[in-house]
Amino acid sequence: MVDRRTFNVVILGVGFLFIFTAFTTCGNIEQTVVKSLENGTFSGSGYHSLGIIYGVFSFSNLLAPSVVTVIGPKITMFLSGMLYSGYIAVFINPSTWSLYFTSVLIGIGAALLWTAQGQFLVENSEASTINRNTGMFWALLQCSMLFGNLYIYFDWNGRTEIPDGSRRSVFLSLLVTSVLGTLSFLVLRGGRREEELLSEEEGQSLLSTRMMYTHRANTAIQDTKSELATILQLLKTKTMLLLSPCMAYSGLELSFYSGVYGTCIGATAQFGAAAKGLIGISGIVVGIGEIVGGGLFGLMCKNSRFRRTSVVFLGMVVHFVAFYLIFISIPSDASVVFETNTQRTPYLTPSVSIALLCSFLLGLGDSCFNTQLYSILGHVYAEQSTPAFAIFKFIQSVFAAVAFFYGGYLLLMWQLLLMVVLGFAGTLCFFVVERTQNFAADIQEY
Repeated sequence: MVDRRTFNVVILGVGFLFIFTAFTTCGNIEQTVVKSLENGTFSGSGYHSLGIIYGVFSFSNLLAPSVVTVIGPKITMFLSGMLYSGYIAVFINPSTWSLYFTSVLIGIGAALLWTAQGQFLVENSEASTINRNTGMFWALLQCSMLFGNLYIYFDWNGRTEIPDGSRRSVFLSLLVTSVLGTLSFLVLRGGRREEELLSEEEGQSLLSTRMMYTHRANTAIQDTKSELATILQLLKTKTMLLLSPCMAYSGLELSFYSGVYGTCIGATAQFGAAAKGLIGISGIVVGIGEIVGGGLFGLMCKNSRFRRTSVVFLGMVVHFVAFYLIFISIPSDASVVFETNTQRTPYLTPSVSIALLCSFLLGLGDSCFNTQLYSILGHVYAEQSTPAFAIFKFIQSVFAAVAFFYGGYLLLMWQLLLMVVLGFAGTLCFFVVERTQNFAADIQEY
């Protein structure tokens, strides 16, 4: 029989699978949907919406731990899931104000959701099971890039425009999926930490419920102040400053593969009636690249001392190959065209196989950078992992937000050039940090 903690981890992964099947698919198609709206009063931008989400998310991360401490991870995840569902529901009958308002709300919800997820996963794990539980959760999460995008392919394949009826059916399906994921959090059983808190509070029968929550809030505020002070100290360290360009690059390429590239494929006139359906297939292939990369570099390279630099260098090469192929085969106005199709002609006739190869390379390269950033941060800041990862998500989210805001204005070739420059600088800085850590280890052994 499955024990309670394993049950919790599986349900947690299933909940995230459903929610992010809906949200990831939504982010992949929303700019294409916005451009196809038959609504003269709507003036919103999918790029701007995603930019707001990541911008709010980056700053909300600083306060999210306090909220989770006060109301608990289970309730936090349920409320956050409702915010995700509300954002997706907007596209059923879109308006500019509701799009941007829910973008702010989901940015806050995302910070709460991921903070609560991390705490709940730790509460339901021990030293002997944390790797297994993390692997199960990550595998379920990555599958979220497959199912929703597959639905988009079957529904949109052969369409040159996205009619209102098709849009409503797609987002109704995504809304139901998100709501199911949110409701699954109610099935979760109390974690070890939650039970300890309840036991402690039940023993203090003289305290009112209000006083208990006040005590939790005061404790959370003190913890937040302490964590903010630690974050400011870590930001000044040489290692964190050197890793910042690599973190920033991960934000730029995150926005590119999760929102911009799918829009570019859907807008490429040379793909004809297959263009809109290819958005879904591209999202699936990106997900396959992420899964392959996570499996290869997370499991097969555990004992190699120099694996981090090798994998990051591979990620840079893989991305640069993808950027070059995109540059020569996708029209440069694909990311900024206001109508549904491009007008410019690329250097190479657009090819479905090349476009999907680039999707795979984008996902594979992203997994290279992210797995190794997590690895080196966990190694260097083993005793300060929470603030270190908070800095990582903050920098990554800020640059993802910036990239989404310029995504609708800069020609594709300039976006690719920015990523090449920052990707090279980030890889070089990563090498310096890894070399310094290896040198320090050699000195200590000697």
